[in-house]
Amino acid sequence: MVKGTAVVVTYNSASCVERCLRALTSEPGWEVLVIDNASQDDTVARAWRFTEQARIYRSSVNTGFAGGVNRGVKLANGEILVLVNPDAIVAPGTLDKLANAISTCNAGASGGLLMLAGNRPQTGNIVRRFPTLGSALAELLLLNNIWYRNPWNRSYRYLDLDYSRAQKVDNPAGASLAFRRDAWQSVGGFDERFYPVWFEDVDFCRCLRKAGWEIVYEPSAVFNHDGAHSVGQLSFYNHQLFWYGNLLRYFTKHHSWLQCRVLRAGITAGLTLRAILSLAVPSGGTRWEQFRGYLAAAWKCGIRPARDAGPPPDVHNCTVVEVGKTVQQV
Repeated sequence: MVKGTAVVVTYNSASCVERCLRALTSEPGWEVLVIDNASQDDTVARAWRFTEQARIYRSSVNTGFAGGVNRGVKLANGEILVLVNPDAIVAPGTLDKLANAISTCNAGASGGLLMLAGNRPQTGNIVRRFPTLGSALAELLLLNNIWYRNPWNRSYRYLDLDYSRAQKVDNPAGASLAFRRDAWQSVGGFDERFYPVWFEDVDFCRCLRKAGWEIVYEPSAVFNHDGAHSVGQLSFYNHQLFWYGNLLRYFTKHHSWLQCRVLRAGITAGLTLRAILSLAVPSGGTRWEQFRGYLAAAWKCGIRPARDAGPPPDVHNCTVVEVGKTVQQV
């Protein structure tokens, strides 16, 4: 019997997937699954080098992070699942420590310590509290840019947290999230409407807490994490559309109608302000590309948001193939 299953969801991850799998396949007793979301590069070919220790699956379409996770859980043999981003490298014993944290605390999920280059903790992103209207507006209206440690952001990002102490938290980062299979089943898995990325892990943890599960942080479970691997491949416009659209989707699911209306006003105002500022100080791409992208996202996410747009229709008919074996529908 395996101790658990590590699930790696990849998308154009050729630059980092080998380092990730080399570390994971060195963890004794753990099953390793790779769910590739229709990569256009040689991610699968590089992952194939580890087929003696890992199972590799390729999706016919990009199902998004949530879709990849759900398919991975269905294919896994373990009762404890650990999500590992392809740009994250586990330290020896990390998977065991996350599983032990869940077992010891009788929790539904656990998360570890994310470390950046130079042995620096990824402060503000390792764990977070669930978003509130105040913390969202502080981000949308650029308050966090001029006063990073304001009360809303300090609370939301656990900026005063003692990262050396194991403790209960709201939302560990999806890059290092472990959970029980029965906890996943109790909330219906990850919500695939959070497509292709962002807020699916927040929503999942929020649903776990609503279902009565505890979530714990375990500092001895260490991941070296580059960060922004997949999202860095998005166009400027899609980056705005998906982040703000999924933020609104999260609030629509977990907050009141009135708070959602206030949030939409904040999205519109914040993106309009960013559009104006981009003409003077562009942060990436051309000034006009950013200006148009911000205003288009303001329209689609703030002024006239699409009703529950979610993933494209073909995602639900995805074919998942185990590389080198027969076709499976998952």
